[in-house]
Amino acid sequence: MSGPTDLQHRLMQLFEPHQVPLAADEEWLLTDGDFPAMRASWHAGAAAGEPGRLDIDVVLDEARHIELSHAGTGTAPLRDALDRFASGDLPALLAACWYVTDDRTLELANWELGLRSWDVFLGRPQLEGATAPPVTLAPALRAALAGEGLRPQLHWVRLLLRRAADGGTACEALLDNEPWPAGDRLLAALDLPPGHGLRQFLMLDVRDY
Repeated sequence: MSGPTDLQHRLMQLFEPHQVPLAADEEWLLTDGDFPAMRASWHAGAAAGEPGRLDIDVVLDEARHIELSHAGTGTAPLRDALDRFASGDLPALLAACWYVTDDRTLELANWELGLRSWDVFLGRPQLEGATAPPVTLAPALRAALAGEGLRPQLHWVRLLLRRAADGGTACEALLDNEPWPAGDRLLAALDLPPGHGLRQFLMLDVRDY
């Protein structure tokens, strides 16, 4: 067992108010010595002023893990990336993986998808741009996931959309770390103005299996 690195220590500080018992073991943060386990890495920008990237892996068990990534910008890019993680992904992770819920930081729902009932944990949409309109993705996400025939286990969705001021668009929709065509169609239908962006993370777990 080794002491935490600076990055591990910063992650542990995000979990401390929620009384999640994480402890460093080499590159990993373990929960009471077991799963869920987490590790993070920071990739600084290639040149001064360029964004960096924070990558986080959350290992659920020996076969499945969640891949998360956040850009960090400004004078303290790592702090910026950690803040993005804390405000967008962390509430859903806490609820689905560590059973710590706070309805002030995420939306809790119950969806009927196929023949099963699911507990749904939606992180708050993260909007970029001074005039970004309010966005509610829950109904479209529910409709898109209803056609997936989900196995009775924990699932997660990452959505990212950026519309450049010059009209270019970048989008990414992942279901369980894999490209998700229905999510791509959902993002393409969003009326997001140029110069704005959106990111959302959600998790869902079967209730009645």
